[in-house]
Amino acid sequence: MNISETIALVTGGASGLGEATVRNIIENGGKAAILDLAEENGKRLVEELGENVIYVKTNVTDEASVQNALNETVQKFGSYNAVVNCAGIGLAQKTVSRNKAHDLQDFVKVININLIGTFNVIRLAAEQMVVNEPNDQGERGVIINTASVAAFDGQIGQAAYSASKGGIVGMTLPIARDLAKSGIRVVTIAPGLFETPLFNTLSEEARVALGKQVPFPSRLGVPAEYGQLAQAIIENPMLNGETIRLDGAIRMQPK
Repeated sequence: MNISETIALVTGGASGLGEATVRNIIENGGKAAILDLAEENGKRLVEELGENVIYVKTNVTDEASVQNALNETVQKFGSYNAVVNCAGIGLAQKTVSRNKAHDLQDFVKVININLIGTFNVIRLAAEQMVVNEPNDQGERGVIINTASVAAFDGQIGQAAYSASKGGIVGMTLPIARDLAKSGIRVVTIAPGLFETPLFNTLSEEARVALGKQVPFPSRLGVPAEYGQLAQAIIENPMLNGETIRLDGAIRMQPK
């Protein structure tokens, strides 16, 4: 697939890694639908980026909401051939802290948005992608998910987050195998420490200190580098069923 021929659904596309992916697709001649709850940011991006992008307010955990977003994308662009799942939340809470157990509903919320929300988008989007006309290599589409190095190196307080991201890693290969006969590839990116809204509350000193933990380059990743990898996945037909760490060789310590 060529990036200029890509019509992508990007969940969490109104900020951070998702926004960078949308920008990269549009700048390279593709089209994108931003699926996000952040209405103000989503509309701002549409005004900035022009007619080849739309925004649809979307709750990834709700079937009707996702289906509506898919329908609006098809109505606008005729079809879509890529999905990039960036929607997600973080949570820091120990299994037991100050003699109090981890709140179960907080755990469920993280799993519901990060893992179940990702699968909800995959299953509904793939249902329509399987009827796409294949290109000359037999491809009908590509699905890119976002995990985290926390799937492998979960830190203290990351039980819920690591479980959600580990689930995304774990379902990558079986979904790729499920969709292989339809010519749809599935790949997951596991970012390390990136400059996303999660870090906006930190001081510059704290950000630099975090960046120094990365072997090379010794800095926080920038969202555009995620967008670059998403483009490489879209354009390379042999990338399938794999999770790629995008982390500067970092291996997270317990805390």
